[in-house]
Amino acid sequence: MNLDSLFYPKSVAVIGASDNLGGGKVPYFQIQQMNGFTGALYPVNPRRAEVGGVKAYASIDELPGPVDFALVAAPVEQSMDIVKAAVRKGIKFIHFFTSGFGEMGNLQLEKDLVREARKGHLRIVGPNCIGVQCFESKLSFRLLKDQRDPGAIAFLGQSGGITSNFVAMATTRGIWLNKVVSYGNQIDLRLEDYLEYLADDDKIRLVACYVEDIKDASKFLKTLRRATAKKPVIILKGGKTELGSKAAASHTGAMASNYTIWAAAVRQHGGLLVDDFEQMMYLAMLGTANKFPRGRRVGFLGAGGGVSVLFSDLAVASGVELPELSARTQRMIGEKIMGVNTSTTNPVDLGASGFDLNVMLHTMKALNEDDAIDVIVPYFSVEYIMHAEMFLNVKNSADTILQMAEQIKKPVIPVLSCFLENDFEAERVRISTFNALRKAGFPVYATIQDALYVIETYFEWAKKRVRKGAQDAT
Repeated sequence: MNLDSLFYPKSVAVIGASDNLGGGKVPYFQIQQMNGFTGALYPVNPRRAEVGGVKAYASIDELPGPVDFALVAAPVEQSMDIVKAAVRKGIKFIHFFTSGFGEMGNLQLEKDLVREARKGHLRIVGPNCIGVQCFESKLSFRLLKDQRDPGAIAFLGQSGGITSNFVAMATTRGIWLNKVVSYGNQIDLRLEDYLEYLADDDKIRLVACYVEDIKDASKFLKTLRRATAKKPVIILKGGKTELGSKAAASHTGAMASNYTIWAAAVRQHGGLLVDDFEQMMYLAMLGTANKFPRGRRVGFLGAGGGVSVLFSDLAVASGVELPELSARTQRMIGEKIMGVNTSTTNPVDLGASGFDLNVMLHTMKALNEDDAIDVIVPYFSVEYIMHAEMFLNVKNSADTILQMAEQIKKPVIPVLSCFLENDFEAERVRISTFNALRKAGFPVYATIQDALYVIETYFEWAKKRVRKGAQDAT
């Protein structure tokens, strides 16, 4: 299905646009203005002469030009008249932010709206959702000022709240997004329609999804198989339990299903199921990496023997290998560290020298040249970085982190730990270090467990993809 006019509309009408932003409204018209949407932008409100300094129109019929996409923030009682007018006008896509449809038992209205839309070429997004975002066209349900460039990650969310949370956290973590859809009750356009489009979108590297229900399981699984042959598709399922299913029904009108059967089918068709929101974010972060590991052989470096021991235990449990470093690599590491309370074996314990990012860079160079290592996991500690500046007269710099990106050719998956939860200076250092690592293109995780989770999950996906490719070839 061609959704170009949805994501890249040349003209947008906002039905119910107003300068009065109270009452829980999303100021869609003002958001498009502030984001710099360059197409024609029409406010529709019969009670206002203008909105946001732009001439307002009393009805859809009075709009002066063609409209690709209409956003509706009007009461549910007006929805049928709005759809009829949109069909008369030849509008291609319409999004209903409005609630009060199937999630409230108003299923007949949903059917009537779709039937009316079919009288033209109108397709419906939602209802009961926050809508569509495309960074390239500047169409959005939120301000885009915090993102620098178009990203390669897409998100499809049945819940407006979960979608908002994902977008907010992605922006905070430097996971730059390309396209987002909050699709709500999916009375017309469904999850599989968006997924089919994104599968063929070369700008998208990874798709993350929050799903409460599937309208057509067969079509969804067929689309999922096709999409996962091209890129990872991460799925977080809401309503896995009986209680969760009841909550989903009152939220988006979702029907309950057997999660065990559903999960097995999703995995068989290539989907990556996650257990919670954080796991979804971890994998989305990995999807932004500049380089991906080709093997499970990890070189770990940090400051402190305890961290090295813990990493070793967790690595074994997760199936990650810690190969012995070559004599040449160990000699190179030893050039920059003391021979006391340190270790040049793998994991590498740099001792107090690990407080110095330049020493960490030197060690990463050594691991980069070792043929036994596939991926490097450096352990950064906020407390160590602070102590280096305060007590050891070591001036760590974001430039050193950028040098890591420039000089290390192997994949790097850093851990940035912080155990000070009520220290404003520690939070400042954490944020600045995190931002420097993200600017360098590294996926960054707060714990060893998180880093190992994404490495192992990546290899599970890669193994399935190879096996699936072999099956498709026979």
